[in-house]
Amino acid sequence: MPAARGPAAKALVGSLRFYQKYLSGLKMGSTCRFDPVCSSYALEAVSVHGAFKGTILSAVRLSKCGPWHPGGYDPVPESGFWSTQTVK
Repeated sequence: MPAARGPAAKALVGSLRFYQKYLSGLKMGSTCRFDPVCSSYALEAVSVHGAFKGTILSAVRLSKCGPWHPGGYDPVPESGFWSTQTVK
């Protein structure tokens, strides 16, 4: 995973790392139906695409959480693409 570019992306990465280290463990078991889990997806999206596009990709991913979506393998799109479809 590349290093975050810019101060906004670095701040978001720091916030996501804080969540992963201190808050995520408070849940009772794994609740994410996707692979990679949502916080890892957001971390990679912000690192690869920057703060703005990474936040949008993460919000789209979070909007898929719920019983209406089957989940599955959903990688971060490569740099330069906006695809948000889940790979099955």
